[in-house]
Amino acid sequence: MVYIVGVGLTPVGNHWSKSLRHLAVEASVKALEDYGKDVDYVVVSNMLSGVINGQENLGSYVVSHLGKIGTPAIKVEAAGASGAAASVVAQGLISSGAAEKVLVVGVEKMTDYTSLEDTTSALSTAIDSEYEGFPGGTLDAMHALVMREYMKKYGVNREDFSYFPLLMHKNAVDTPHAQLRFKLKPESYMRSPMIAEPITLLDLAPVSDGAAAIVLSKEPDGPNGNAEILSVGHATDTIAIYRRESLTEMPAIRAAFSEALERANIERGSIDLYNIHDYSSVLGYITTEELGLAERGKAPELFKNGGADRDGPTPVNPEGGLKARGNPVGATGVYQIAEAFLQVTGRAKGAQVEGAKTALTLSAGGLASNVIIHLIRGV
Repeated sequence: MVYIVGVGLTPVGNHWSKSLRHLAVEASVKALEDYGKDVDYVVVSNMLSGVINGQENLGSYVVSHLGKIGTPAIKVEAAGASGAAASVVAQGLISSGAAEKVLVVGVEKMTDYTSLEDTTSALSTAIDSEYEGFPGGTLDAMHALVMREYMKKYGVNREDFSYFPLLMHKNAVDTPHAQLRFKLKPESYMRSPMIAEPITLLDLAPVSDGAAAIVLSKEPDGPNGNAEILSVGHATDTIAIYRRESLTEMPAIRAAFSEALERANIERGSIDLYNIHDYSSVLGYITTEELGLAERGKAPELFKNGGADRDGPTPVNPEGGLKARGNPVGATGVYQIAEAFLQVTGRAKGAQVEGAKTALTLSAGGLASNVIIHLIRGV
């Protein structure tokens, strides 16, 4: 068994005065202080530092600036699932006996690119560069194709997609580390600038800087709360969406979820909240459908009618998700796990889901081409 025993977060936002190392060290120090003990391994998650910041070798980079020279350290990358993948690697180190206590820190500094076009190109390295990127496709455009197909297949309109970001922004207001801590009006969504028809600016997660850190241990010895990682489910799909049988189904999500439930030996009804990867409104909807929270094509109704609210029967992204908490992409998976830990240990403050004991986190690389699910329970 592996336990989460400490956590540290930086606010998500535009950190013009902080570098990649400042963010990574800040989150790491907070996590180590929360735990109160040292670690014997460091795993760093990141997606874009080589492209945007001109920095790789992040394992050595982080331990050098953290003052832990000599500590084994590596970097893990899996696009938007990088943080979750780093957790999987850390769990393997502990389970194998190679380490007893591991610091997992996710960090991303996206605003070093001041051009939106450059940032979009960097994020689009998560899709198939030869068959999708070279002809001019971007990650946002792939999500737009999925959204168009969803609208056509299920007869929904643009207004139906507003319910997702409206809830995410509402939840972020109560989340101290969230980037977009303001409520969104329906009319603002309908006036949102088009990015790739029919997807708009307010359908997409923002460009973000931030770092999150967790400490994993083979013993539940955290002084401020402990949570067991019950299981991990992991599955992949084709990186290029043109090779898929359906644009409105994400089989990797179903497969990872089924594996996670089976390994944890629990039923879906035991899960108190869902922290999902909502790079876009349509991906948020499809994900909730693949998790069985709504029938296909019915996710808009779930969000419209309050079923996904923090105090609803199936809370989704109580901290605001990628859409409003923000998406420092290589760190996002660690934020999700850290938020789940805070929830199941009763430390989520204004974002707390009452009585939450078991949480799901779902991280996705590309357009759900690499999906990692954690099931986490407070102990």
